[in-house]
Amino acid sequence: MGKVLIIGAGGVATVAAHKVCQNTDVFTEIMIASRTLAKCDALADVLGRKYGVKVATAKVDADSVEELKSLLSAYKPDIVMNLALPYQDLTIMEACLQTGCNYLDTANYEPREEAHFEYSWQWAYRERFEQAGLCAILGCGFDPGVTSVFTAYAAKHHFDEIHYLDIVDCNAGNHHKAFATNFNPEINIREITQKGLYWENGAYHETEPMEIHKPLTYPGIGPKESYLLHHEEIESLVINYPTIRRARFWMTFGEQYLTYLRVIQDIGMSRIDEVEYLAPKADGTGSATVRIVPLQFLKAVLPNPGDLGQNYEGETSIGCRIRGLRGGAEHTYYVYNNCSHQAAFQETGMQGVSYTTGVPAMIGAKLFLQGVWTGPGVHNVEEFDPDPFMRELASQGLPWHELHDIDLEL
Repeated sequence: MGKVLIIGAGGVATVAAHKVCQNTDVFTEIMIASRTLAKCDALADVLGRKYGVKVATAKVDADSVEELKSLLSAYKPDIVMNLALPYQDLTIMEACLQTGCNYLDTANYEPREEAHFEYSWQWAYRERFEQAGLCAILGCGFDPGVTSVFTAYAAKHHFDEIHYLDIVDCNAGNHHKAFATNFNPEINIREITQKGLYWENGAYHETEPMEIHKPLTYPGIGPKESYLLHHEEIESLVINYPTIRRARFWMTFGEQYLTYLRVIQDIGMSRIDEVEYLAPKADGTGSATVRIVPLQFLKAVLPNPGDLGQNYEGETSIGCRIRGLRGGAEHTYYVYNNCSHQAAFQETGMQGVSYTTGVPAMIGAKLFLQGVWTGPGVHNVEEFDPDPFMRELASQGLPWHELHDIDLEL
């Protein structure tokens, strides 16, 4: 039915590629491309042996519009799944525009030189995608992604007005490492060390990093200390659902993780600016000035998130806790998914955080190719009909659950 190009070969891309190969009635031609061809080839070999599917591979620098254009012009995909780094969203979108390709990603753009992310850079492409007759689907992971669809589903089926939205993200897994991040360490640490942000009474309110926190109880897991963060789906949801009075995002962190994080910050290893130091030359003839970005160096020595799955125990629990009006009366609603790290690893070789992002990315691309989620322009996922996506979630490995009229603890 359609030709797909997956850009990226990390944990999320690996999961998405497995799920694409499980749905070859829709994905009839598949290519994986990244900066490191050997990673693409190794993944294609695994997929070929497991599913009997031929997967093409290519080398591409996703920072280069010209390299991307050459690849897209040669392969001519129906949709490009950007599962690379958020730094590369704009170059990939630009290449898609110039070659007539549709686009999907899981996280919004952020510049390398600043730990800051918002949708304005990508929303600025709306008119160009509309004029080109191309579709760009933004934030089709879990959060953002599934949580946005959960909100749309709640608005469609359970509320006349949504007033309070809290997105809650708990990882109760144990990977048996002293310190490791569940996705790209550089992106992860940049995200959680910036100031928090939430929406209330028509305005954004900024907090100090990790300033606001409280214990929340997660189904099948129990109480976990949860911290208010800035997260991008809030930005689009308060626009698309203007009755929302307050919207917040919460994520759990263990005390050991936070202790290591504080040390990393205190000793300057979370810096994203370049520093110089004198390094001895390999031939022993003296020293040479070397420039590094401390956080990028830290990323190189931390465990690779793609290698955490084998010994990962426990599960994630991510969902939306919503309060509003239905039929003139107050109603509460909690919709969520719990995902087992071990089950994710057994199916795809990756841990649950990669799984919960890669599966929705495949679903979004599948719905596009089926003509269900489509239309010229740049769209956040809550702008589409949530029902077919929710049906796919249940059948593709991320079953969801609902609780009505309960104490939301918020």
